[in-house]
Amino acid sequence: MFEQLADISDKLAVLERQLADPQMVARQERYRELVREHAQVARLAELHGQYKRLCTQIRDNRELIHNDAEDPELVAMARAELEELETKKGELEQVIRLQLLPKDPNDEKNIFLEIRAGTGGDEAALFAADLFRMYSRFAEAQGWKVEVMSSNGTGIGGFKEIIALISGSQVYSRLKYESGVHRVQRVPDTETQGRIHTSAVTVAIIPEAEEVDLHIEAHELKFDVYRSSGPGGQSVNTTDSAVRVTHLPTGMVVTCQDEKSQHKNKAKAVQVLRARLLDHLEQERHDRISEDRKGQVGSGDRSERIRTYNFPQGRITDHRINLTIYRLDQVMEGMLDDVILPLITHFQSQALSKAH
Repeated sequence: MFEQLADISDKLAVLERQLADPQMVARQERYRELVREHAQVARLAELHGQYKRLCTQIRDNRELIHNDAEDPELVAMARAELEELETKKGELEQVIRLQLLPKDPNDEKNIFLEIRAGTGGDEAALFAADLFRMYSRFAEAQGWKVEVMSSNGTGIGGFKEIIALISGSQVYSRLKYESGVHRVQRVPDTETQGRIHTSAVTVAIIPEAEEVDLHIEAHELKFDVYRSSGPGGQSVNTTDSAVRVTHLPTGMVVTCQDEKSQHKNKAKAVQVLRARLLDHLEQERHDRISEDRKGQVGSGDRSERIRTYNFPQGRITDHRINLTIYRLDQVMEGMLDDVILPLITHFQSQALSKAH
Protein backbone atom coordinates (compact mmCIF):
# COMPACT_ATOMS: atom_id res chain seq x y z
CA MET A 1 0.00 0.00 0.00
CA PHE A 2 2.68 2.50 1.02
CA GLU A 3 4.78 1.95 -2.11
CA GLN A 4 2.47 4.53 -3.71
CA LEU A 5 3.58 7.07 -1.09
CA ALA A 6 7.34 6.61 -1.47
CA ASP A 7 7.72 9.63 -3.75
CA ILE A 8 4.77 11.66 -2.38
CA SER A 9 7.02 14.58 -1.32
CA ASP A 10 8.51 14.83 -4.83
CA LYS A 11 5.03 14.74 -6.37
CA LEU A 12 3.85 17.51 -4.04
CA ALA A 13 6.86 19.67 -4.96
CA VAL A 14 6.14 19.21 -8.70
CA LEU A 15 2.50 20.23 -8.24
CA GLU A 16 3.49 23.31 -6.24
CA ARG A 17 5.87 24.40 -9.02
CA GLN A 18 3.13 23.92 -11.62
CA LEU A 19 0.63 25.93 -9.57
CA ALA A 20 3.14 28.78 -9.26
CA ASP A 21 3.61 28.93 -13.05
CA PRO A 22 1.84 32.10 -14.38
CA GLN A 23 1.09 30.36 -17.69
CA MET A 24 -0.75 27.59 -15.84
CA VAL A 25 -2.92 30.12 -13.98
CA ALA A 26 -4.20 31.34 -17.35
CA ARG A 27 -5.42 27.83 -18.26
CA GLN A 28 -8.36 27.90 -15.87
CA GLU A 29 -9.72 24.38 -16.33
CA ARG A 30 -6.30 22.71 -15.99
CA TYR A 31 -5.45 25.03 -13.06
CA ARG A 32 -8.62 23.92 -11.20
CA GLU A 33 -7.66 20.27 -11.79
CA LEU A 34 -4.20 20.94 -10.36
CA VAL A 35 -5.65 22.66 -7.29
CA ARG A 36 -7.85 19.61 -6.61
CA GLU A 37 -4.92 17.21 -7.17
CA HIS A 38 -2.64 19.30 -4.95
CA ALA A 39 -5.17 19.22 -2.09
CA GLN A 40 -5.38 15.42 -2.32
CA VAL A 41 -1.60 14.90 -2.55
CA ALA A 42 -0.95 17.37 0.31
CA ARG A 43 -3.40 15.43 2.49
CA LEU A 44 -1.65 12.14 1.64
CA ALA A 45 1.77 13.67 2.33
CA GLU A 46 0.56 14.87 5.74
CA LEU A 47 -0.88 11.45 6.60
CA HIS A 48 2.30 9.71 5.42
CA GLY A 49 4.38 12.01 7.62
CA GLN A 50 2.20 11.15 10.63
CA TYR A 51 2.54 7.45 9.80
CA LYS A 52 6.34 7.57 9.60
CA ARG A 53 6.52 9.42 12.92
CA LEU A 54 4.29 6.78 14.53
CA CYS A 55 6.48 3.98 13.15
CA THR A 56 9.58 5.68 14.61
CA GLN A 57 7.91 6.01 18.03
CA ILE A 58 6.85 2.34 17.92
CA ARG A 59 10.40 1.25 17.05
CA ASP A 60 11.87 3.40 19.85
CA ASN A 61 9.46 1.95 22.41
CA ARG A 62 10.24 -1.62 21.37
CA GLU A 63 13.97 -0.95 21.70
CA LEU A 64 13.40 0.60 25.13
CA ILE A 65 11.41 -2.46 26.28
CA HIS A 66 14.14 -4.76 24.96
CA ASN A 67 17.11 -2.83 26.37
CA ASP A 68 15.78 -1.62 29.74
CA ALA A 69 14.41 -4.82 31.16
CA GLU A 70 15.94 -3.96 34.56
CA ASP A 71 13.69 -0.89 34.97
CA PRO A 72 10.19 -2.43 35.32
CA GLU A 73 8.45 0.93 35.78
CA LEU A 74 9.93 2.38 32.60
CA VAL A 75 9.17 -0.83 30.69
CA ALA A 76 5.53 -0.78 31.89
CA MET A 77 5.14 2.81 30.68
CA ALA A 78 6.71 1.90 27.32
CA ARG A 79 4.40 -1.11 26.93
CA ALA A 80 1.29 0.99 27.65
CA GLU A 81 2.41 3.64 25.19
CA LEU A 82 3.29 1.00 22.61
CA GLU A 83 -0.23 -0.44 22.77
CA GLU A 84 -1.73 3.02 22.22
CA LEU A 85 0.67 3.73 19.32
CA GLU A 86 -0.17 0.40 17.63
CA THR A 87 -3.88 1.25 17.82
CA LYS A 88 -3.25 4.68 16.28
CA LYS A 89 -1.15 3.08 13.56
CA GLY A 90 -3.99 0.70 12.61
CA GLU A 91 -6.50 3.56 12.48
CA LEU A 92 -4.16 5.70 10.38
CA GLU A 93 -3.54 2.83 7.93
CA GLN A 94 -7.32 2.62 7.39
CA VAL A 95 -7.54 6.37 6.72
CA ILE A 96 -4.65 6.19 4.23
CA ARG A 97 -6.18 3.18 2.44
CA LEU A 98 -9.41 5.17 1.98
CA GLN A 99 -7.43 8.12 0.61
CA LEU A 100 -5.67 5.82 -1.87
CA LEU A 101 -8.89 4.33 -3.25
CA PRO A 102 -9.63 5.44 -6.82
CA LYS A 103 -11.75 8.57 -6.61
CA ASP A 104 -15.21 8.73 -8.17
CA PRO A 105 -14.75 11.51 -10.77
CA ASN A 106 -18.26 12.73 -10.03
CA ASP A 107 -17.78 13.19 -6.27
CA GLU A 108 -17.02 16.91 -6.57
CA LYS A 109 -19.97 17.60 -8.85
CA ASN A 110 -23.30 19.29 -8.27
CA ILE A 111 -26.34 17.09 -8.84
CA PHE A 112 -29.79 17.04 -10.33
CA LEU A 113 -32.23 15.63 -7.80
CA GLU A 114 -35.19 14.08 -9.63
CA ILE A 115 -38.17 12.93 -7.56
CA ARG A 116 -41.19 11.24 -9.16
CA ALA A 117 -44.39 9.92 -7.60
CA GLY A 118 -44.87 6.20 -8.25
CA THR A 119 -47.63 3.89 -7.08
CA GLY A 120 -50.06 5.46 -4.65
CA GLY A 121 -51.69 8.35 -6.53
CA ASP A 122 -52.11 11.57 -4.52
CA GLU A 123 -50.44 10.05 -1.46
CA ALA A 124 -47.30 9.24 -3.50
CA ALA A 125 -47.30 12.81 -4.86
CA LEU A 126 -47.56 14.21 -1.32
CA PHE A 127 -44.66 12.02 -0.20
CA ALA A 128 -42.63 13.22 -3.20
CA ALA A 129 -43.13 16.75 -1.84
CA ASP A 130 -42.09 15.56 1.65
CA LEU A 131 -38.89 14.02 0.27
CA PHE A 132 -38.08 17.19 -1.67
CA ARG A 133 -38.50 19.19 1.54
CA MET A 134 -36.29 16.67 3.40
CA TYR A 135 -33.46 16.95 0.87
CA SER A 136 -33.84 20.74 0.70
CA ARG A 137 -33.50 21.00 4.49
CA PHE A 138 -30.43 18.76 4.40
CA ALA A 139 -28.91 20.85 1.59
CA GLU A 140 -29.57 24.05 3.53
CA ALA A 141 -27.75 22.62 6.57
CA GLN A 142 -24.73 21.83 4.36
CA GLY A 143 -24.67 25.35 2.93
CA TRP A 144 -25.70 24.10 -0.51
CA LYS A 145 -27.96 25.94 -2.97
CA VAL A 146 -31.21 24.37 -4.25
CA GLU A 147 -32.72 25.61 -7.53
CA VAL A 148 -35.93 24.07 -8.89
CA MET A 149 -35.46 23.34 -12.59
CA SER A 150 -38.84 21.80 -13.35
CA SER A 151 -41.91 20.72 -11.39
CA ASN A 152 -45.33 19.22 -12.00
CA GLY A 153 -47.57 19.88 -9.00
CA THR A 154 -50.86 18.23 -8.12
CA GLY A 155 -52.66 21.28 -6.72
CA ILE A 156 -52.94 19.76 -3.22
CA GLY A 157 -49.32 20.29 -2.27
CA GLY A 158 -47.83 17.23 -3.93
CA PHE A 159 -45.58 16.70 -6.94
CA LYS A 160 -45.97 14.20 -9.74
CA GLU A 161 -42.39 15.18 -10.57
CA ILE A 162 -39.87 17.74 -9.37
CA ILE A 163 -36.31 18.29 -10.59
CA ALA A 164 -33.83 20.50 -8.73
CA LEU A 165 -30.19 21.43 -9.15
CA ILE A 166 -28.28 21.18 -5.85
CA SER A 167 -24.97 23.07 -5.93
CA GLY A 168 -22.18 23.12 -3.39
CA SER A 169 -19.18 21.24 -2.06
CA GLN A 170 -19.09 17.44 -2.45
CA VAL A 171 -22.84 17.19 -3.19
CA TYR A 172 -22.67 14.03 -5.31
CA SER A 173 -20.33 12.27 -2.87
CA ARG A 174 -22.88 12.75 -0.06
CA LEU A 175 -26.09 11.97 -1.96
CA LYS A 176 -25.07 9.44 -4.62
CA TYR A 177 -26.56 6.49 -2.72
CA GLU A 178 -30.06 8.03 -2.60
CA SER A 179 -31.08 6.77 -6.06
CA GLY A 180 -33.84 4.17 -5.96
CA VAL A 181 -37.42 3.56 -4.86
CA HIS A 182 -38.38 5.09 -1.50
CA ARG A 183 -41.44 3.41 0.00
CA VAL A 184 -43.73 5.12 2.52
CA GLN A 185 -46.19 3.46 4.89
CA ARG A 186 -48.61 5.85 6.61
CA VAL A 187 -52.26 6.79 7.07
CA PRO A 188 -53.14 9.43 4.45
CA ASP A 189 -55.01 12.56 5.57
CA THR A 190 -57.86 11.52 3.29
CA GLU A 191 -58.18 8.07 4.90
CA THR A 192 -61.27 7.98 7.14
CA GLN A 193 -60.87 4.36 8.28
CA GLY A 194 -57.36 4.86 9.65
CA ARG A 195 -55.87 2.29 7.30
CA ILE A 196 -52.15 2.36 6.51
CA HIS A 197 -51.40 2.88 2.80
CA THR A 198 -48.16 1.96 1.06
CA SER A 199 -46.92 4.27 -1.67
CA ALA A 200 -43.67 4.62 -3.59
CA VAL A 201 -41.56 7.49 -4.89
CA THR A 202 -38.56 7.24 -7.21
CA VAL A 203 -35.45 9.32 -6.54
CA ALA A 204 -32.65 9.78 -9.08
CA ILE A 205 -29.34 11.48 -8.29
CA ILE A 206 -27.64 12.59 -11.51
CA PRO A 207 -24.28 14.42 -11.52
CA GLU A 208 -24.37 17.76 -13.33
CA ALA A 209 -22.70 17.58 -16.74
CA GLU A 210 -20.57 20.44 -18.01
CA GLU A 211 -20.24 21.17 -21.71
CA VAL A 212 -16.71 19.77 -21.55
CA ASP A 213 -18.15 16.47 -20.26
CA LEU A 214 -20.61 16.04 -23.10
CA HIS A 215 -20.98 18.11 -26.26
CA ILE A 216 -24.39 18.06 -27.94
CA GLU A 217 -24.68 19.18 -31.56
CA ALA A 218 -27.40 21.75 -32.26
CA HIS A 219 -28.92 19.57 -35.00
CA GLU A 220 -29.48 16.79 -32.45
CA LEU A 221 -32.01 18.89 -30.53
CA LYS A 222 -35.64 19.62 -31.36
CA PHE A 223 -37.39 22.38 -29.39
CA ASP A 224 -41.16 22.72 -28.97
CA VAL A 225 -42.70 25.74 -27.28
CA TYR A 226 -46.14 25.64 -25.71
CA ARG A 227 -48.32 27.34 -23.13
CA SER A 228 -47.43 26.45 -19.54
CA SER A 229 -50.03 24.60 -17.51
CA GLY A 230 -50.42 24.55 -13.76
CA PRO A 231 -52.91 24.83 -10.92
CA GLY A 232 -54.55 28.16 -10.24
CA GLY A 233 -54.29 29.78 -13.66
CA GLN A 234 -51.42 32.01 -12.60
CA SER A 235 -49.70 34.41 -15.00
CA VAL A 236 -47.28 31.72 -16.12
CA ASN A 237 -50.14 30.32 -18.24
CA THR A 238 -50.63 33.40 -20.38
CA THR A 239 -47.57 33.07 -22.65
CA ASP A 240 -45.97 30.34 -24.72
CA SER A 241 -43.02 30.06 -22.34
CA ALA A 242 -42.87 26.31 -21.64
CA VAL A 243 -40.19 24.39 -23.53
CA ARG A 244 -39.93 20.74 -24.52
CA VAL A 245 -36.52 19.64 -25.80
CA THR A 246 -36.04 16.28 -27.53
CA HIS A 247 -32.65 14.68 -28.12
CA LEU A 248 -33.29 13.15 -31.55
CA PRO A 249 -30.61 10.39 -31.51
CA THR A 250 -31.93 8.88 -28.24
CA GLY A 251 -35.51 10.16 -28.09
CA MET A 252 -34.85 11.53 -24.59
CA VAL A 253 -37.29 14.35 -23.69
CA VAL A 254 -37.07 17.08 -21.04
CA THR A 255 -39.72 19.72 -20.39
CA CYS A 256 -39.37 22.91 -18.37
CA GLN A 257 -42.08 25.45 -17.59
CA ASP A 258 -41.23 26.89 -14.18
CA GLU A 259 -39.77 30.15 -15.51
CA LYS A 260 -41.85 32.86 -17.21
CA SER A 261 -39.00 33.35 -19.67
CA GLN A 262 -38.89 30.97 -22.62
CA HIS A 263 -35.14 31.55 -22.85
CA LYS A 264 -34.58 30.50 -19.22
CA ASN A 265 -36.78 27.42 -19.60
CA LYS A 266 -34.83 26.42 -22.71
CA ALA A 267 -31.48 26.81 -20.91
CA LYS A 268 -32.68 24.78 -17.91
CA ALA A 269 -34.13 22.02 -20.12
CA VAL A 270 -30.83 21.63 -22.01
CA GLN A 271 -28.91 21.58 -18.71
CA VAL A 272 -31.07 18.74 -17.37
CA LEU A 273 -30.92 16.88 -20.70
CA ARG A 274 -27.11 17.03 -20.81
CA ALA A 275 -26.88 15.55 -17.30
CA ARG A 276 -29.36 12.76 -18.10
CA LEU A 277 -27.53 11.87 -21.31
CA LEU A 278 -24.15 11.70 -19.58
CA ASP A 279 -25.66 9.61 -16.76
CA HIS A 280 -27.21 7.28 -19.35
CA LEU A 281 -23.89 6.88 -21.17
CA GLU A 282 -22.07 6.25 -17.87
CA GLN A 283 -24.57 3.54 -16.90
CA GLU A 284 -24.19 1.87 -20.29
CA ARG A 285 -20.39 1.95 -19.92
CA HIS A 286 -20.57 0.42 -16.43
CA ASP A 287 -22.92 -2.30 -17.65
CA ARG A 288 -20.56 -3.16 -20.50
CA ILE A 289 -17.45 -3.29 -18.31
CA SER A 290 -18.85 -5.42 -15.49
CA GLU A 291 -21.71 -6.17 -13.17
CA ASP A 292 -20.12 -4.00 -10.48
CA ARG A 293 -22.92 -1.44 -10.61
CA LYS A 294 -25.13 -4.17 -9.17
CA GLY A 295 -22.51 -4.65 -6.49
CA GLN A 296 -23.56 -1.54 -4.61
CA VAL A 297 -25.58 -4.00 -2.49
CA GLY A 298 -28.42 -3.51 -4.72
CA SER A 299 -27.31 -1.32 -7.51
CA GLY A 300 -28.46 2.14 -6.73
CA ASP A 301 -30.78 1.06 -9.52
CA ARG A 302 -33.75 3.41 -9.67
CA SER A 303 -36.18 0.51 -10.04
CA GLU A 304 -35.08 -1.07 -6.77
CA ARG A 305 -36.64 -0.41 -3.37
CA ILE A 306 -33.87 0.96 -1.19
CA ARG A 307 -35.66 2.44 1.82
CA THR A 308 -38.93 2.30 3.77
CA TYR A 309 -40.37 5.16 5.82
CA ASN A 310 -42.89 3.74 8.31
CA PHE A 311 -44.73 6.64 9.96
CA PRO A 312 -46.91 4.71 12.46
CA GLN A 313 -43.74 3.21 13.98
CA GLY A 314 -41.55 6.28 13.45
CA ARG A 315 -39.13 3.94 11.70
CA ILE A 316 -36.84 4.30 8.70
CA THR A 317 -35.15 1.23 7.22
CA ASP A 318 -32.46 1.13 4.54
CA HIS A 319 -32.76 -2.33 2.99
CA ARG A 320 -29.30 -2.36 1.36
CA ILE A 321 -27.41 -2.41 4.67
CA ASN A 322 -30.19 -3.56 7.03
CA LEU A 323 -30.10 -0.23 8.86
CA THR A 324 -33.13 0.61 11.02
CA ILE A 325 -33.45 3.78 13.09
CA TYR A 326 -36.42 5.16 15.01
CA ARG A 327 -35.91 8.87 14.34
CA LEU A 328 -38.15 9.29 11.32
CA ASP A 329 -39.39 12.76 12.35
CA GLN A 330 -35.84 14.13 12.55
CA VAL A 331 -34.85 12.51 9.24
CA MET A 332 -37.85 14.07 7.48
CA GLU A 333 -36.68 17.45 8.85
CA GLY A 334 -33.42 17.00 6.93
CA MET A 335 -31.25 15.35 9.60
CA LEU A 336 -30.01 12.74 7.14
CA ASP A 337 -26.51 12.06 8.48
CA ASP A 338 -27.72 9.07 10.53
CA VAL A 339 -28.80 7.43 7.26
CA ILE A 340 -26.18 8.73 4.82
CA LEU A 341 -22.98 8.23 6.83
CA PRO A 342 -23.53 4.48 7.48
CA LEU A 343 -24.13 4.02 3.73
CA ILE A 344 -20.91 5.82 2.82
CA THR A 345 -18.96 3.80 5.42
CA HIS A 346 -20.47 0.54 4.12
CA PHE A 347 -19.62 1.19 0.46
CA GLN A 348 -16.13 2.43 1.33
CA SER A 349 -15.54 -0.81 3.28
CA GLN A 350 -16.71 -2.79 0.25
CA ALA A 351 -14.34 -0.88 -1.99
CA LEU A 352 -11.46 -1.52 0.44
CA SER A 353 -12.15 -5.26 0.57
CA LYS A 354 -12.18 -5.42 -3.24
CA ALA A 355 -8.91 -3.46 -3.39
CA HIS A 356 -7.07 -6.04 -1.21
